[in-house]
Amino acid sequence: MRKMYYKALFEPQEEGGYTVTVPALPGCVSEGDTYDDAMVNIKEAITLYLESLQDDGLPIPEENHLIVELEASYEQVACA
Repeated sequence: MRKMYYKALFEPQEEGGYTVTVPALPGCVSEGDTYDDAMVNIKEAITLYLESLQDDGLPIPEENHLIVELEASYEQVACA
């Protein structure tokens, strides 16, 4: 069994829970009521996604995204 590593983006939702996407696997999306639930669910979604690609004879994408945290500043303007 080959191990692959992918970056996942966890986005907190206003109603609670998380939506998770995997940029290297377009359309691979999951969610969960908690971070832990979302983690379990996205791992399963990734496995199913990769199995589907393999079954269809398609290449397995390599992770190539560079995610960098950047500092940004802005001038706050007072409202009248």
